[in-house]
Amino acid sequence: MAPVPVSYAIVLLVLGALVLIHELGHFVAALLCRLPVRRFSVGFGPALVALRRRGVEYRLSLFPLGGYVLPGGSRPDRFFDEAASKRLLFCMGGPAANLVVAFVLLAVFNVATGSLSWQAVWTLPLAQLAAALKATFRALASLAAGGGEISGVVGVLTEGSSFVGTSLVAALQFAIVMSVNLAVLNSLPLPPLDGGKALLCLAELLGGRVRRLQVPVNVAGLAVLLAAIGYAVFVDLGRLLS
Repeated sequence: MAPVPVSYAIVLLVLGALVLIHELGHFVAALLCRLPVRRFSVGFGPALVALRRRGVEYRLSLFPLGGYVLPGGSRPDRFFDEAASKRLLFCMGGPAANLVVAFVLLAVFNVATGSLSWQAVWTLPLAQLAAALKATFRALASLAAGGGEISGVVGVLTEGSSFVGTSLVAALQFAIVMSVNLAVLNSLPLPPLDGGKALLCLAELLGGRVRRLQVPVNVAGLAVLLAAIGYAVFVDLGRLLS
């Protein structure tokens, strides 16, 4: 059993790594689609080190948990001049990266906890990933119907720290669950999440004139998202104080 501070540190490192991988997925998708990118940052806050290559600023920022990608090249609005199909792939690059990582971690978990045939090393994680996705969507549906318990950042840190500190295998399981959750939650059709942005791109591909709706829809979606996060934190604090 790891000390409590170490357990919290493990949770933060796992979450930070998964967010960074998510953003790396967006970055790779942008490169594959030849979309202009202004910046790829490891971490948030002021830059500690910055390097510019081929029009992209690569930086290491002060708070090295997670990261972000700024598309658009030298002109931020240039991103919306690109084909909607390219922007759609860019939006879904992050969730796709988290699913790939979950698959790889499941394969590692299976090898570490049992002897498998070479074929099962690749087929079993696919079945497990499908089951995890189904369970996550089922939990979201239950939550939307009022039958589940919401948990925010505080709850994830508290419950995660008590779980990952028990063993390395437990930490691996936590990383798998959070990677799947990150992929699913970001794929929800709510701007400014990736799924919401992808939905707008899809509507544009189908002939809809949605560009003028980008700002109001994203602002409304952000308000809903912040309200949900605030409520989740309120519930988490209520559990801790009760």
